[in-house]
Amino acid sequence: MIGLSYLAALLISLGGMAVIDYRYQLAAWYDARRTALVIGVGVVLFVIWDIFGIALDIFYSGQSQYMSGIYLGPEFPLEELLFLTFLCYFTLVCYRLIDRWGVQS
Repeated sequence: MIGLSYLAALLISLGGMAVIDYRYQLAAWYDARRTALVIGVGVVLFVIWDIFGIALDIFYSGQSQYMSGIYLGPEFPLEELLFLTFLCYFTLVCYRLIDRWGVQS
């Protein structure tokens, strides 16, 4: 069961972002189609980046007792895809939150 810890943490984090998004109507609850497009494009770009990194022997998945052991490709664990999705969603929610609050540098 410990092998699913990282996967569970990612899913809980995604759920937390969804709650914040819902509370402030920032991304998916503001414009679901645009949010899906932005996150999808971001994830695809990061996956391509990962594929090149793996092909060039730059990226390795490593071994951890906390990972599920499910691989979508060589050196590309399921958790990587969920992390990339979380990263894109988190970035979008933060961007929209800063934009809404009018924070300027």
